[in-house]
Amino acid sequence: MKKLFVASLILSLSGAVFAAEPTAQQSKMKTCNADASGKKGDERKAFMKECLSAKAEAPAPKMTQQDKMKACNADAAGKKGDERKTFMKGCLSAK
Repeated sequence: MKKLFVASLILSLSGAVFAAEPTAQQSKMKTCNADASGKKGDERKAFMKECLSAKAEAPAPKMTQQDKMKACNADAAGKKGDERKTFMKGCLSAK
């Protein structure tokens, strides 16, 4: 009986965690609905169709550590000693 209770508790908690995060489609629907406020009838229907079928912009590719090092080195040109060290530390740790 305890095992059944624990299993059902785990399933209900995991379901709650997954339900809290909206899917990409749900997020898109929310955004399109907000943008369509004030539109009615055929105008709203056409807007929603176009908005929901639009491709999402691809996120910018993540910079590799090597690319980051090259960019920071180029930006640090002319700096020396502690100034360069401080600059590089900040540059490399920036997101």
